[in-house]
Amino acid sequence: MDLKNTLRESNLTNLPLLASQVVEGFISGIHKSPFHGYSAEFAEHKLYNTGESTRHIDWKLYGKTDKLYTKKFEEETNLRCHFILDQSASMYYPEVSSPSLSQLDKVSFSALSIASIMQLLNQQRDAVGLSIYDEELRFQATEKGSGLHYNMIYNELEKSINTPQQNTKTNTYQFLHEIAEKLKRRSLVFLFTDLFQADLSRADLFEALRHLKYNKHQVVLFHTLDHKTEVNFDFDEAPKRFFDLETGAKIDLHTQQFQNEYVERMSEFIQEVKLTCAKYKIRYVEADIRKNFEKILSTYLVEKQKLKS
Repeated sequence: MDLKNTLRESNLTNLPLLASQVVEGFISGIHKSPFHGYSAEFAEHKLYNTGESTRHIDWKLYGKTDKLYTKKFEEETNLRCHFILDQSASMYYPEVSSPSLSQLDKVSFSALSIASIMQLLNQQRDAVGLSIYDEELRFQATEKGSGLHYNMIYNELEKSINTPQQNTKTNTYQFLHEIAEKLKRRSLVFLFTDLFQADLSRADLFEALRHLKYNKHQVVLFHTLDHKTEVNFDFDEAPKRFFDLETGAKIDLHTQQFQNEYVERMSEFIQEVKLTCAKYKIRYVEADIRKNFEKILSTYLVEKQKLKS
């Protein structure tokens, strides 16, 4: 069946609501994490000190954490954040007929991650932008902070989830350069991609990543993968037929015969990407779609604080 530009049934039909649930779950456990002291606005609260006025205590937050925090009234931060989403065919792996919180492919995980970060950014009406690409630059919106703009981006993310692409290749090199050229003001840049592009040399890939540092942007690469199968090549012993989602090519394999060699080569590639990101001062984050969103949101908190400092 040709899935290109064909809607699929999805349980991820209200991204703002789902993202708020993800954020609430993250906040509920935050007092047990290294980010103890942050709140729903995270950087906009501080621990209450005995003797201070109780006027600005956040009682709603107290009910969630059993800790007293007071609101800090600071000037608008004017944070700018631009999200880049790779929606090429390989990002619709693994095959999921009806994406849900308990069963996500890479593009759904990425879209929900973006929506969750947006929930936090929306606390201060920070400006957000979005670029979506595969073999074309499918969507691009500059950074704005209005409610209408946020809703437009949520809608585009939902479209990416619900409209699978088949045999669409990745043009990472061209579009990362184009996006970088259009980001004129210093921003947080979050890139969600699996970095799969067969016809792109590693040198060109790394040059495109380097260009994202244009104008001293603070860049985070969320390397979005299904670690069980795409990194560890962990399948059962039955023979498998593998399809290249971007070219349609196929191959039959007994995975056990190739697992060690595959894992070794994949590890080498990931290590090379990590070293290159470190060289260019890009934050590299392994984003395993089988795990929760704690690492994604924690990374946002750290990078936001770094940008403001």
